Amino acid sequence: MPPLLEVKALHTEFRTGAGLVRAVDGVSYTVEHGETVAIVGESGSGKSVGALSILRLIPDPPGRITSGEILFEGRDLRGLSEADMRAMRGRDIGMVFQEPMTSLNPVLTIGRQITETLERHQGADRGAAEKRALELLSMVGISDPRRRLRQYPHQLSGGMRQRVMIAVALACNPRLIIADEPTTALDVTIQAQILELLKSLTRRLNVAQIIITHNLGVVARYASRVNVMYAGRIVEAGTADAIYHDPRHPYTVALLRSVPRLDQPRRARLDPVDGQPPDLTRLDAGCAFRARCRFAVERCARDRPTLERAGESGHLAACFRAAELLVGQGAPA
Repeated sequence: MPPLLEVKALHTEFRTGAGLVRAVDGVSYTVEHGETVAIVGESGSGKSVGALSILRLIPDPPGRITSGEILFEGRDLRGLSEADMRAMRGRDIGMVFQEPMTSLNPVLTIGRQITETLERHQGADRGAAEKRALELLSMVGISDPRRRLRQYPHQLSGGMRQRVMIAVALACNPRLIIADEPTTALDVTIQAQILELLKSLTRRLNVAQIIITHNLGVVARYASRVNVMYAGRIVEAGTADAIYHDPRHPYTVALLRSVPRLDQPRRARLDPVDGQPPDLTRLDAGCAFRARCRFAVERCARDRPTLERAGESGHLAACFRAAELLVGQGAPA
C-alpha cells in the first residue's frame, strides 16, 4: 500500500525586500496510514511553511511553491484546481492551528463554526450538523456541550478553544490531521491534556497525524517517526527511538541537550544551542548549521551535506561527521 502522504523534493520560496527566502528547500518525507510523524525545529526552520504548503495555503505573493510533489493517496495536490483543493481541506486533511483565538472566527458561535464545516463538506442539514457537533464536543472532552455550542470563542479558555479546533479538524472524519504547534499558547498541564487527547483520538479513529513543534521533548511520547528541520531542510530523520537514543546530527544533539531531564540533578545546567538561526537570504554553499556547530570541520564551509544513511531502519542524517558520533552520546568518537 502506498503512503497516505508523500512529500517529494518540495521547494517553497518567498520573495522579500531583503532577498529570496527558500523557506522549504527540497524537503521529502512520508506519512503512513494511521501513523504519527513529528516535524521538529526552531522558529524559522520551515516547519509551518511546509505544512501550509501541503494544504496550498501559502500566500501568493510573496510566497509560492516552485517545485516538488505533494502526493495524497497517490494524487498530486499541486495539480488540483482551487475548488478541488478547498473541498479537500477539512474533508480529507484537517488542520489544528497554533493559536486558536486567531483561527476561530470571533463573531460566530462555536456551534456554527463546526456545523458550517459539516454542511459544506458533507451536505448535512442543520439538525444533523448540530447533532454531530454535540458528539464532537463530547468526544474532545468539553463539558455541557449544548451550552458551549452557543458560546463565542472569547467565552472559552485557551485549552477549551484548542479542543474546539480539534473538534473542527475531526468533524468530517479526515484521514490526516496536521497539528501546527498545538500547545504553544497553553500552560504545561493543559499542553499534556491536549497532546494526550490528540493521541487517543487519532489512534481510536485511525487518523494519521503530523505534529509540528520546536520541542523534541514534546514528541517523544507521541510520534513514531521524527524529521528534524533546520534552515528549510531536513537534517535528520528516523524512528523516534533512533532520534532520541542515537542522534546523528549535531543540531539534533543540541536540541536534546537543551531539554530538561528528570534523571539529571536538580541543579544541572541546561546546555542551550549556541548562536542564532541563519539568515535564509544569505545562505552559502556550506552547511547552514556550521556557525553554531561544535563539531564543524573545514569541509562544512565548502559543501552542504545531503541526507544519507546513518543507522538502521531508515535513519538518515545530513552531516559529514554522522558516522563519528558515539551512540547515545552525541560526541565525536
